[in-house]
Amino acid sequence: MTGLNTILILVGLFLAGGVYSFSKQGMPKGVIVLLSIASLMCLVAGVLRIQGLWD
Repeated sequence: MTGLNTILILVGLFLAGGVYSFSKQGMPKGVIVLLSIASLMCLVAGVLRIQGLWD
């Protein structure tokens, strides 16, 4: 696992924590959806780099 994989996964987890926090605070749904999409994209990119699909 390289540094970029780790960074992408950690950013994705950080954003997922933000989704949870924002939903508990009652933030607007658009913000939560945008944050969850960004989190999912970071996590998927990190996992795909681990599997070696993006060499």
